[in-house]
Amino acid sequence: MSAASPIREPKPAWLKARFPSGERFAHIEDLLRTQRLHTVCEEARCPNIGECFNSGTATFMILGDICTRACGFCAVTSGRPEALDLLEPYRLAKTVDTLGLDFAVITSVNRDDVADGGASVFAACIRAIRRLRPACEVEVLIPDFEGDADALATVVRARPDVLNHNIETVPRLYARARPRGDYQRTLELFRRARRLDASMPLKSGLMVGLGETEAELHAVFGDLRQAGVDVLTVGQYLRPTEKHLPVARYLHPDEFAALKTHALGLGFAHVEAGPFVRSSYHAGEQARAARDAATHA
Repeated sequence: MSAASPIREPKPAWLKARFPSGERFAHIEDLLRTQRLHTVCEEARCPNIGECFNSGTATFMILGDICTRACGFCAVTSGRPEALDLLEPYRLAKTVDTLGLDFAVITSVNRDDVADGGASVFAACIRAIRRLRPACEVEVLIPDFEGDADALATVVRARPDVLNHNIETVPRLYARARPRGDYQRTLELFRRARRLDASMPLKSGLMVGLGETEAELHAVFGDLRQAGVDVLTVGQYLRPTEKHLPVARYLHPDEFAALKTHALGLGFAHVEAGPFVRSSYHAGEQARAARDAATHA
């Protein structure tokens, strides 16, 4: 088995995803290739890709498909990226319009090789979608921009409907899972975003099963709420290949339900927690539920 071979470890019965297929799945794949676009759904080997593509949704990955970091959990290729494609925002917006999307999610690889980490391209994508399809809501799942406050402000000023950044795991596991990330830097990103725009929904997500404890997860939930995060997602870590971090444990759906209950008790407007939950899974529904909760608070 090569270093990049998918893992065939036995999984519990509740972790069975359907093989991606279907006419709409094939149509979206073809359209993405035609427009030279990438999705995190494909690059990160998301287990929900079939369901999301067939419902006409995708999480677009901008700034290329090569990441300047090499996180221990992530299947996206790391290395030296190519130059930024300044026409990418137009092609992305054209695709969103062609698909008739009402909610689009935009994420990216880390681009620590460029001055603003790609923040200006995020902003350009938001503006391009608003021009071609004004009714479409836009969520951005951004990198930490290495703590660059001006880069964050560039994205916030473009007024995405949801600003998302994944904290990923508990502080104790950062050295193994996210060696070039910084737990406190992530929390500061949310505090800055809240100061820049008091009303913008903020969102973050974690994966579980890397060896964290329940108490550590509860502590992270509390830190995120204190930093102003409104929406939380919690999903099971699935090892992409044998070169990635091993799964320490598969959590039962009942454990996810308990984590959701605890998080809601801390005051999150909306929480998604389950084995197949990913940051952008049912993102439109998450955003609407968070707005409804805020309206009735």
